[in-house]
Amino acid sequence: MRFSTALQAALVPALCRSDETPAPPDPEPIAITELTIPPALWNTTEGACTLDINPSGTGCLYSPSLFSGTFTPDGLSVVATGTFVGAPAAPDPAAIYNGTQLFLIKADGTTFPNGDAWRCVTCGTPAANQVGIVDMVGYPQIFRDGTKVLTGSSIVSCGDIELSSNDCTPDKVFIYPLRFSTTADDDGTGSGTPIRELRLHPDNVHLTFNSYITTSTGVLSQLALFGRLSFNETAARYDLVKVTILNNPNLASPLTINGDQLTYNRSAIVIGELRGLTGTGEEATYVGFPWESCNIDVFAVHLTTGAVRRITEHPEYPDPIAVSPDDKWQVVLDTRGSGRQEFMAAVRGVPPIIDLLATATVSSVRNNGARRFFEPYLIDHAGDRGDYFGQKLNDGTDTGPGGINDPYWNAGADPRWSSDGTKVTYYQMLALPPACGGDNPLPCEASTYADQRTMRVMVATLTSREPLPIVDVPEHADEVPWGLPYTPGMLTPDPSLGDISGGNYTLNGLSSGTADVTFTFNEANTAIQTVALTYHNYSDDALNYILGSESVTATFINATLSVLDWYSNITSTTASGEVIGTKLTSDDGFSLGVDVMYNFFQANGTLVSTVNGVSWYQPCNFC
Repeated sequence: MRFSTALQAALVPALCRSDETPAPPDPEPIAITELTIPPALWNTTEGACTLDINPSGTGCLYSPSLFSGTFTPDGLSVVATGTFVGAPAAPDPAAIYNGTQLFLIKADGTTFPNGDAWRCVTCGTPAANQVGIVDMVGYPQIFRDGTKVLTGSSIVSCGDIELSSNDCTPDKVFIYPLRFSTTADDDGTGSGTPIRELRLHPDNVHLTFNSYITTSTGVLSQLALFGRLSFNETAARYDLVKVTILNNPNLASPLTINGDQLTYNRSAIVIGELRGLTGTGEEATYVGFPWESCNIDVFAVHLTTGAVRRITEHPEYPDPIAVSPDDKWQVVLDTRGSGRQEFMAAVRGVPPIIDLLATATVSSVRNNGARRFFEPYLIDHAGDRGDYFGQKLNDGTDTGPGGINDPYWNAGADPRWSSDGTKVTYYQMLALPPACGGDNPLPCEASTYADQRTMRVMVATLTSREPLPIVDVPEHADEVPWGLPYTPGMLTPDPSLGDISGGNYTLNGLSSGTADVTFTFNEANTAIQTVALTYHNYSDDALNYILGSESVTATFINATLSVLDWYSNITSTTASGEVIGTKLTSDDGFSLGVDVMYNFFQANGTLVSTVNGVSWYQPCNFC
């Protein structure tokens, strides 16, 4: 999409693209359809899912539990997980529709042989076929042969039978846990170390995943990892082996000090959270340390060469991403259009130095508890640039309650491409209390569905596209040359942003000007406490010239919460000195605290960014 002329200058990319960058694509026709899912039920008592609610007797879904995933290889169905509730007691045949299950949803308008548009795969799986399962919730991803699904930290398998086949009966379904060992003398028992955000490599042999750690300074962080799936027949599970840490402290840092000079290296690999892999499996995608202050973006890094490319540039927040099978397109879920982050990020070209302290908190503003503000955007391979910020998949005039572009229905991770590159599926959720309503100034919207469902699955069809040929992705090497091979029991490194010492430094703009930078450490001299800058016509792009000052002091309350005391008095001008933007805190500053695990906005004072006469204000507290 292209934004209004008044906003284009606010969104000018901070770093100029090369002449080889292609012109942005024209918008294309997109048709949105909603898939039919099991009826929603809020009453979780036994027997509440009656034949009046579901005449087929094939279960009811607790609405907030839905997670949809990938298309099946033939593109005819979408895999999903959810919690079935209200089943009758055994020996009623419908008693199997209970608890967290994997199911298929028809995506082509047809039904399964029983007449339903969905089919539960794991309902009725014998207990002996699912020993040691810890987590089966979220991000279901089917293997290219259609016989297995990675979901949560488990793999659902029907042996050599496709999961969509009528021959895949519950007695033939096995659910295997995944296990990541971090202990040197591991005896192979137990569930191993918790892992999260698992994404299957298109070779179906490797995957990326994350694991929480607490740093040496007591702050929550996470490791980004790449590993191989190995079936352990004796233990009836999949082990993650030949693992590589992608946060390698031996690589070049984004920030380096040489004497009194501070430099920023934009080719540095700085992974905050892995988000998956590209369609060819050659690159890993991730949310990384920003190239512009407070502007959180998605990047891709080549698994062999380590080359980094920035995919998004918009001042809003992206996170979930799916890349097309041929790597030429990506769909990003982003808060762009909501104005959620712009009060911090609308002024472009500010270097990411206060972000040493602010990034985790800034990222956490994107949500309001369980309320998401994500919408799906189609972006070409070259990414955001100029006034091109992609095309909203569900754009249009259907913005009323329950419409496909109803702003109260927001997308959840992850969007997914069909194997032929002609369709994208995503799911949406409607905000629920306490993220809206009651004492929260953000109103709740009532569901327009008869069963009051608050989650739904959508398919965007790119109607003008020809199907891509279906190709097998070759198996990737186990090694990532620039990564750090992991050995169970090794001391894992703190993810590092550079070897920073307290003191005064000069940061030179890539185009012109300078910034005076001061790093002040805490009393124990273990961590940076304050970052302060004064800008002298600083410019990285010869488009935005930054003047004024900004400082942030962080007080760490616990591993997941820090309070930022923020003072900003920044002016952005053109080369000729014409003012195009300001970033200003109130006289008493701006104090912001957001627990990264809960994402409820709490602030005192104000921070306002104004660009070309358009002002962006912070959200109200808890909304």
